[in-house]
Amino acid sequence: MKNRIFLSSPHMSGNEQAYIKEAFDTNWIAPLGANVDGFEAEIAAYAGSEGAAAVSSGTAAIHLALDLLGVGQGDTVFCSSLTFIATANPILYLGADPVFIDSDEESWNISPVALERALVEAKAEDKLPKAVLIVNLYGQSAEMDELMALCNAYGIPVIEDAAESLGASYKGKKSGTFGKFGVFSFNGNKIITTSGGGMLVSDDVEQISRSRFLATQARDQAKHYQHSVVGYNYRMSNVLAGIGRAQLEVLDERVKARRAVFERYVEALGEVDGLEFMPELEGTYGNRWLTTLTLDPEKIKVTPYKLIDALAEENIEARPVWKPLHLQPVFEGCKFYAHGENDDVSQRLFERGLCLPSGSNMSIEEQHKVIEVIIHNLTKTAMK
Repeated sequence: MKNRIFLSSPHMSGNEQAYIKEAFDTNWIAPLGANVDGFEAEIAAYAGSEGAAAVSSGTAAIHLALDLLGVGQGDTVFCSSLTFIATANPILYLGADPVFIDSDEESWNISPVALERALVEAKAEDKLPKAVLIVNLYGQSAEMDELMALCNAYGIPVIEDAAESLGASYKGKKSGTFGKFGVFSFNGNKIITTSGGGMLVSDDVEQISRSRFLATQARDQAKHYQHSVVGYNYRMSNVLAGIGRAQLEVLDERVKARRAVFERYVEALGEVDGLEFMPELEGTYGNRWLTTLTLDPEKIKVTPYKLIDALAEENIEARPVWKPLHLQPVFEGCKFYAHGENDDVSQRLFERGLCLPSGSNMSIEEQHKVIEVIIHNLTKTAMK
C-alpha cells in the first residue's frame, strides 16, 4: 500500500486551530493562560475529579505524584510489570526501588493475588511500599475493587496510571479517579493528543496546587527568584493545552471509533482457534486504545514477530505487547511477584501478544487490508 497504516496516529478534530489562534492572538504562549486553566478544569470535570494539573508528559505527572507522596531514597514502590517503562522510571528518579507485580489473565493488569502476596511479605519485613502504581493497560481498567481494598487495608496510597485509558470506566466510575492520584497522557499516539503532554488529577486540591508549584521550578512567593525546595520544569504550554481542549471535545467519539475497530477485528478473527483478544472485565468500558491479542503457539504456528514482519512488508505498523519491566536489563535484580508459582502471566502475554493498528482515523478499507494480511499468513502457515 502506498500510504502507511500506523498503529495509532493523531486524529485532529478540526477545532484545534481556534484554540491555538486564541493563544497567539492574546500572546499567551508560555505555560500559563486561558487554555491551560480551561483544559485542567475540563479534564477534571470529565473525569469527575476535584482538581487537575496540566504538565509536559504523563511521566512528569507520575514523578510529581510520587514526589507529593514523599517517595525518596531507600523507599519501595510497587508497580505493574506489564507496562511501558515510563511508569517506573520516575521511581528511580527519586532514588526509590521498584518492586514489580505480575498481571492476571482476566484483565492483563496487575494481579490482586500477586499484590496481596507482595504486601503480606512486605508487612512481615516491616517494609511496606510508599505507593502502589496501578496501570490500566491498553485502555482496560485493572480490577480496582480488589486492588483498592488491598491497598486501603494496608494504608498504601495508589497512583493510577491511566495514561492509556482516558475515556474508559470501571463500574460507572471514570478511569484515573480511584487512587490518591490519577495520571493521563496526551502523547502523539494516545486516544487524544496535545503532541506531548500529561495531566495529574486528584480530589486533593491542595496537593494539585502543590503539584503546580513543583512543576513551575518550585518558585517561592517573593519578588525575587527564591527557591526553598527542588522543583521541575513540567508545566504544559498554553498552545498545547489549546490542542488538548479541542481534542477533549471529541474524546467520546474517539472511544466509540476505537471500540468499533476492535469489534471489526473480533468479527473477522474471533473464530480463529488459538487467537484470543484482550478481555474486557465485566462492568467495565474500555477505550480499546489498542486492539491486542495473543496467539497460542500450540495451535497457531505463526509467531507475533512473523506477523509483525508480514504486516511491515505491506507498510502496516504493528507491535509486540510491552516487554515486562522485570525482564528489562535496566531493572535487573529488582523484586518480582508472579501471579502464581511458576506462572509468569506478563511474560507469557509478552511472548504471545500482538498490538494491531487501532487508530480512530483508520478507514474500514485499511482495516480490511490488515485483516487480509493476518488471515493470509495464518492460512499459509497452517498449510505447511
